[in-house]
Amino acid sequence: MNVLAINGSPRKNENTATLLNKALEGAAAQGAKTELVHLYDLNFKGCISCFACKLKDGKSYGKCAVKDDLTAILEKIDNADAIILGSPIYFGNVTGEMRSFMERMTFPYLVYDKNYSSLFKKKIPVGFIYTMNLDEKTMQEWGYIPVLKGTENMIGRIFGAPEGPEVLYVTDTYQFNDYSKYVVTGFDEAQKAKRRKEEFPKDCEKAFAMGARFAGNIK
Repeated sequence: MNVLAINGSPRKNENTATLLNKALEGAAAQGAKTELVHLYDLNFKGCISCFACKLKDGKSYGKCAVKDDLTAILEKIDNADAIILGSPIYFGNVTGEMRSFMERMTFPYLVYDKNYSSLFKKKIPVGFIYTMNLDEKTMQEWGYIPVLKGTENMIGRIFGAPEGPEVLYVTDTYQFNDYSKYVVTGFDEAQKAKRRKEEFPKDCEKAFAMGARFAGNIK
């Protein structure tokens, strides 16, 4: 069993990475081999619209033809038994790094037929973990969920997530070690710290459970 987690945050040890590591711990507890990839360590761009992955009888049919730091990661995706994507939310969506990665990861498998079928060779679980500064009420009021859901559904279809993608929203996160150093008067540091202490461990438990479920469901 190979469970691959992708960190779309520039931070390697904060909220998003912590949750992804917890998910991988859950998978490892079920006997899976796990790996965490930090996208900000890699030099790559999004899809360049060369369409080599769609060329009839082309040597790159069904695969991304661009050769860069993402090439080896895409090979690992091709052999993964479960994928968990994690990203902070910047201006209502995943980071640019994560968006570019999702383009390169998904488009080669998408067939331009009437059913928009998939070339991915099996059906695997797919998870999304989002972290954000907004609270849950504001996240819903600002329409984050419908924006994110469109991409989730597409990726779920491509990789055949048996019951659809699993999503974990982690809201109202603690962002700074010292709030007094920044202009953040719209936030209550004491409340943020309280939530970090009381709720973030529960979010970590949910991430762990996601990874365990994914590994436990791999045939």
